[in-house]
Amino acid sequence: MRRTGDGNVVGWRWRHNPLRRRSDVLEAWILLVTWTAAVFAAVVAGVLGSRALEHLAERDRAARRPVAAVVTGVLPGSGRDVFTGVRGDRVPATVRWTDREGRPRTGTTDVPRAARPGTGVRAWTDGRGHLVPAPVPATEVTTRAVLAGTGAACVTGVTVLAGGYLVRLGVERRATDRWGTEWERADPRWGHTTG
Repeated sequence: MRRTGDGNVVGWRWRHNPLRRRSDVLEAWILLVTWTAAVFAAVVAGVLGSRALEHLAERDRAARRPVAAVVTGVLPGSGRDVFTGVRGDRVPATVRWTDREGRPRTGTTDVPRAARPGTGVRAWTDGRGHLVPAPVPATEVTTRAVLAGTGAACVTGVTVLAGGYLVRLGVERRATDRWGTEWERADPRWGHTTG
């Protein structure tokens, strides 16, 4: 028999033993089913969560159209992060572009820090021709998808394990109550009283 570091026999609930109760076998099955379900559900949730985020990013990217624009003015004092005070690589600026109907348009968008009035830049518009932020880069989408998948997997796995633990506690409580009742019946035969 193989023992663990704390002296317990590995797999004792599965071995035929006259002291093994029906609740011991039930607990063993609950543990097996719970861990199997937790792993399966975590993998499925992780894959679905990751794919859902990638799908949203692809749909968002498809809804944005690049347009050639010209910087007409960089907003003064911009480009500094409000919280950290660090200067970013992009700054808000006013740009001019021509929409699909050939009408000139103006708006504000982020441009590279080095851009000056007259500099040509790429801006992004939505389906209605309004300026929108640039789509999230593919590497960032991948990172976000991995994080979303991992988070979904962890939450799902822990939820399934917690549910299995609660079921197992209920089985254990009923077995303990049954054992107490049986002990009460057996104790008077030995001439002792409990309590």
